[in-house]
Amino acid sequence: MLNIIIAAIVVIALTIGIVWVIDKYVPKKVKPYIMIVLWVLIIYLGYATFMSVYGEIQFNKLKNKRYAQVIESLIDIRDAELAHRTVTGRFEGDFDNLIKFIDTAQFTITQRKDSTILDVEATRRFGGVETTKEIIVIDTLGYVSVKDSLFGADPRYKTMMNIPSAQPGAKFELKAGFLEQNGLKIPVFEAKALKSVILYDQDKNLISKENQVISVDGVNGDAIKVGSMEEINTTGNWPKNFSNEQ
Repeated sequence: MLNIIIAAIVVIALTIGIVWVIDKYVPKKVKPYIMIVLWVLIIYLGYATFMSVYGEIQFNKLKNKRYAQVIESLIDIRDAELAHRTVTGRFEGDFDNLIKFIDTAQFTITQRKDSTILDVEATRRFGGVETTKEIIVIDTLGYVSVKDSLFGADPRYKTMMNIPSAQPGAKFELKAGFLEQNGLKIPVFEAKALKSVILYDQDKNLISKENQVISVDGVNGDAIKVGSMEEINTTGNWPKNFSNEQ
């Protein structure tokens, strides 16, 4: 955008210079027509410069508003996935199954406490001298609904697959699986929405520019996402200025 502004300013300055030259050297009969054309050109270039700046400002305002809405949905998806892993030991790659899980699953409430018991083997080794050992006892205290814990009475989880403010019918891409690390299979997931889908009704050139963003204050890359299928990571790729939660 800076290059456009500079170019427009140069052209305007050059046009004004031409106007001055015409005013000084062009015959009076021809001068009014040329002057009208040049002033129209100056006004047009000024308007085009203003609109290029104003259009990008409006684009950024709308972009930030939609990104914030998308991020809130991604946070809900992440919370649901983390609950799924807590209960089942893995993430879920299908929204229908994830919603069914939220509707039916329960967290187990437990209590850990230290206890001392007789160490039979050690007692035998020491010829009957009573020997004890410390253990951790886990007691189950009860159960609580995953839905109530995460969303309370709010039914928004039932539509969390839909991308807010995007083209009707647009849904988040959701994947889940495992990565092998040190001989262990670690569960991973990824949910994302392409910027081009979120900003589907905006200027294509501005969307293309947004896809190339590399900034600490922006969402880098061509999508907003949480989690990763390539590394063990459950965070989002957005900066803190878009959300209070990471």
